[in-house]
Amino acid sequence: MPPSRARIRSLLSGYLDRHPGERDALAGLSAALDAAADATADVTGRSALPGHITCSGVVVGADGRVLHVRHRTTRLLLPPGGHVEAGDDTLLGAALRKIEEETGIPPSDLVPAPEFGHALIDIGVHAVDADPVKGEPAHTHYDFRFVFRSAGGPAPVRRQEEGAGFAWLSQDEVRPRALRTKLRAAVPDGVVTPVNASAVVHDGHGRYLLHLRDANKPGIWAPGCWDVLGGGREPGDATLRDTVVRELREEAGLEPDDLEPYRVERVVGTDGTCVPIQIFTGRWDGDPSTLTLTEGQLLAWIHPDQLPHLTMLPTTRELVERHAAEHPAPAARARRRTADPATAGVPSGTVPHVIGVHLHLEHEGRVLLGLRHPDSAYAGGRWHALAGHLEAEAATAGLAREAREEAGLVIDPADLDLVHTVHTVDRPGARPRMQLFFRPRRWEGVPEVREPDRCLGWQWFSHEDLPESVVPYTRVAIEGIRAGRSYSELGWAR
Repeated sequence: MPPSRARIRSLLSGYLDRHPGERDALAGLSAALDAAADATADVTGRSALPGHITCSGVVVGADGRVLHVRHRTTRLLLPPGGHVEAGDDTLLGAALRKIEEETGIPPSDLVPAPEFGHALIDIGVHAVDADPVKGEPAHTHYDFRFVFRSAGGPAPVRRQEEGAGFAWLSQDEVRPRALRTKLRAAVPDGVVTPVNASAVVHDGHGRYLLHLRDANKPGIWAPGCWDVLGGGREPGDATLRDTVVRELREEAGLEPDDLEPYRVERVVGTDGTCVPIQIFTGRWDGDPSTLTLTEGQLLAWIHPDQLPHLTMLPTTRELVERHAAEHPAPAARARRRTADPATAGVPSGTVPHVIGVHLHLEHEGRVLLGLRHPDSAYAGGRWHALAGHLEAEAATAGLAREAREEAGLVIDPADLDLVHTVHTVDRPGARPRMQLFFRPRRWEGVPEVREPDRCLGWQWFSHEDLPESVVPYTRVAIEGIRAGRSYSELGWAR
């Protein structure tokens, strides 16, 4: 059946609220939608006169360029698009179908631009001349345009319609002009950022809190499946952490401890497009039956061994299994410690220290710092040195790896010199940390943001004018390096 008239009217109404100056140009379409003679009349079919709706998909690549295909009749380069077909349930679906038909790019490779979601970026009005061969009189096309970003890197064009070509044009070259103006104002680049957030809630002993979703509600995500809790960002959410806190409270009255970012997952949404989700983790060890569940049918503790026997999306199962493998339950950790010769013979009473490695990178008298993402579990919204925790590796190798992963810098571990150590403890009873700062004798590359969920940007600062919001021990280290000191302590009671 054709897309619902109510949904089309809602799309048009929202668009005109944003662009009231286009009401006159779209008056004919508004009149057709409001006509009382036949409330079921289709305004999307090719035979609808004196005009009907067409749909286009504006695909913005990772580099900000926009995909255009050559129109077979006019020979103009335009975004993919065309008529709505009988099998299109929604206008967004029609735009996605045309993109795939004309370029071979499937919906799962695309993310609706978060600035618009499923709303319109533009409506083009085109007068179409009569075509005696097809028996079509002159009429008007109202082209509903949706904007998408490439889900992961460049969106490869896999197929072209016969006789057509394609090109990726800069936003200054986008056609038509009205679309170009709106695109440059609202979608400056093709960077994909999550607008949904979910939480892997566990009890610290190997169990995971999952909820069974409703099975028969139309249009919901993962009906009848076990899933983690979460949802979409709303206007009042300043950060995605605010989103997940609100969703957990609204869905289950749940407030877990130590919510922190875990990873970004990509799933296929109900419309077939890619949905990037910021996953958080948090601990809670209460009784699910005491929670007030407002969505879904059931909350329950689930052990990873039960996952193969439950109805759930493969992405959810893989997410929980990955977290369980990375965070084994205490009994499993104890068994691993016993079997691990690396921990054998550790003196009784020894307190393990967390080892952090940091890059002290200087250029023309300035030092490199990165602005931490507001949702970061540590120092959100503060400036910090490029840093990370060690895996099973030497400190210099670990820092060289972190520099490559976080900022695209190439450093030979042999070129790193230890220039300062800060022995820190955040509060009495907290695990102590050894923060090692290394300065490279040589390095290659220009700092770039490789992990946008952790760092918003890199910037060079003079030593005399560091920002106020520098992580305290990072400031101590920078000042110690300038003074020629090799060691500092922070947080210890004397």
